[in-house]
Order: sequence, then C-alpha cells, then structure tokens
Amino acid sequence: MVEFQKVRTASLMKISAGALAFIISVGMGLASSAQAKTLTIYSGRNKKLIGPLIEKAKKDLGLNIQVRYGGTSELAIALLEEGRRSPADLFFAQDAGALGAVQQKQLTLKIPSQLLNQVDARFRSPQGHWLGISGRARTIDYNTKLVKKNQLPSSIWDLTKPQWRGKVGWAPTNGSFQSFVTAMRVLEGEQKTLQWLRAMKANGVKVYPKNTPIVEALGRGEIHLGLVNHYYSERFKKDNPNFPVAHHYTRKDAGAMINVAGVAMMKTTDQRKDVEALISYLLKPVSQNYFAQKTYEYPLVSGISASAKQISLKELNPPKINLSNLSDLGKTLELLQQAGAL
Repeated sequence: MVEFQKVRTASLMKISAGALAFIISVGMGLASSAQAKTLTIYSGRNKKLIGPLIEKAKKDLGLNIQVRYGGTSELAIALLEEGRRSPADLFFAQDAGALGAVQQKQLTLKIPSQLLNQVDARFRSPQGHWLGISGRARTIDYNTKLVKKNQLPSSIWDLTKPQWRGKVGWAPTNGSFQSFVTAMRVLEGEQKTLQWLRAMKANGVKVYPKNTPIVEALGRGEIHLGLVNHYYSERFKKDNPNFPVAHHYTRKDAGAMINVAGVAMMKTTDQRKDVEALISYLLKPVSQNYFAQKTYEYPLVSGISASAKQISLKELNPPKINLSNLSDLGKTLELLQQAGAL
C-alpha cells in the first residue's frame, strides 16, 4: 500500500508538472500572439514620403505595422464603405477634409488630450477626433524664366484672365486640390466656386494626375503656373539647385490655405495603446524634424523649426477657415464633375 501511494503521488506530481508546463506554454503562446498583432494604417501619404519614417517607428516602438497606401479620397471612401468591418487602426490622410469625413460618420475615436494639446487648435479637430501631424501650404508655383515677379497673379481669380490661357496646371483628382476647392466653397459659396472652375476650364487649364507632374511640367516650361502644395519644388531643387521654379503665395483666399496631413484613430482598432504610441511618436522631435528636413513640410509641434529654405508659417497669410469644415468631400466631387473637371 505504501509503495502504491508513492507511485500515485509521483504520478500526480508528474501530471501537475505537465499541466503547469502546458499552462506556461499556452500563456507564452498567447503573449506571443499578442505581440504578433499587426497595426494597420490606411495611408493617403505616399510611400516615398513617409515609408522611411514608418520603418523607423516599427523598430523604435517594436510594433508590427502594415500600411495600405492609396489616394486619400480613395481610402476615405473605403473606410466609409467598410464601416465597422474595416481592418484599419489608423487613418493617415494628406488633408483635413478626409479626416473630417470619417469623423462625421462616427468611425473615429477621441485622441487623448496630452497628444492633442501638442498642436495648435487650428490644426486639429475641435472634437479631438483627428490631429494634424505636418502642415502644407497651398501655393502658385511658377517658372522663373517665363514669369516675372511683377506679372504674378494677386489672387486665384486672376488665373482665369486671358494672359494665362493654356499656361496653368492643376490636378483635380488630387486630395489636396479637392480640399482647396472645398475651402473655396466654404469661403466663397457654391456658385462662385463653380464659376471659377468653369472659367479655368474655358481658359485652357492643363490637367495633371498629381502635384509632382505639375512641378515637372513647370521645370521644362510646359506651363507657366501650377496650383500645388509648397514642398514639391524643394525636392527638385535638392537634386538641381538651379531648377527654375519658385513659390508665389496669394493672400487670404483659398489659394493661400494651410492644410494639414494628419491622423485619426479608428473605432475598429483593438490596439488603442499602440495607436496612441504611434501618434505620440509622430509628434516627437525625431518625426517632426523628419517632416521639416526630408519632406519640407511644416512641423506643427512648437519648438521645431521649418526648413530654412521656406518662409515660416507666421509669414503666410491664409484665409480664416475651420479645417473641420472641409469634410464635405462628396459635394466637392459633385461640383468638379458639374464643371467638367472630373
């Protein structure tokens, strides 16, 4: 009986040890599974622009990040269609209008105040559901060999004059251009905006797929003026300091708007802490300096200076506009189609 009891006790100890090992193994498996979670970003920012920074964030934060790249408008529409089924954790848009659109459909979460408060109130959602990461000024770029400074238009309305017939380029399918048109709708009204779009068409405006081809066309003298964001020509000048393109800023009209590239945290995320960690990372000096020095955008966190090659945000004269009012992308697309621009 004593021997039997010893064997039984030994067997139970083995079973307990085995059970303990199994429990530890399962626990480690669950931990490993949790670590292996993928944070999914829908990015309207071009891979060439933010890809290196995202790769650095992966390493510095120890996160497994997957990015779906596409046009900002295209991804905003995808998020609206996917709704609560979307795999997206974070939406990184190239303009405030798209961020406002997904917020309006109640697909976003409020960002913690300690993150929001790092950025000036005019560059974030009043409800705290999106946050600007970098600033982007609209500009009329011009070929310095073809246009003298005293010939430059005083406003976007001058672009419809006969002297600019066939000499101006725009990109109506581009998200930033569409936000510019939305801003014009907010500032000037539907009819006046439609009038301007039709007048531009009648004046032979040249169509390009996005900003970079516009700046390329300016450089080779194909057009004289181009409606773009401020930072594109800086990239060309990095390779060719004599690239013959310069910025011209209008005052107080939609052509002088300062927009943001920013982020929204999606309700579909199950990794809220990781998303917050990534947003915090994008606001840190390492990231803000990346935008200033690598992509030539405006840092939005105080204390970080813009590139010395461009004028400061304080020197610009943008219109007074609440960026949250740029969310009505659908109406803008309708107006562009009505004008024959799409």
